[in-house]
Amino acid sequence: MHRIRPALARDATRISAICMAAFNDAVAPSLSAQGAATFGSVAAASAFTQRLQGDNHILVAEQRTGIVGVVELKEGRHLAMLFVDPACQGQGIGHALFQAVLPWLRAPAMSVRASLNAVATYQRYGFVLDGEVGEFNGLVYQPLTFTPPR
Repeated sequence: MHRIRPALARDATRISAICMAAFNDAVAPSLSAQGAATFGSVAAASAFTQRLQGDNHILVAEQRTGIVGVVELKEGRHLAMLFVDPACQGQGIGHALFQAVLPWLRAPAMSVRASLNAVATYQRYGFVLDGEVGEFNGLVYQPLTFTPPR
């Protein structure tokens, strides 16, 4: 069982570690060194601490062992991060985090720039393709959009 709560500044190191572990496991092997470095700077503990002070909603999932997942909604409209500890994947934690962040959506739709390996997962959550595969600073992504039911 897991509990979802707002992230705190003291969680930043663990949040960063989860993002980096999941990224290194599933995404990094398909990217250039530039892409890995770009992600590393965005997923650094200091970057999460800074974003916690802004207009981003960051939630974490906890089990008895501690934090096992994170979701970040940027400016009430863009899903910036959704990662689960590789050892805990396949337990519905990612979907629960996605559902938990929906109340903070302030736009008619939510966008995400998904790593290519995550596209099928986002489609299961109800996202649809929204454009061509793109690249930014070495990160390769597929834009998708989610429109919640009314």
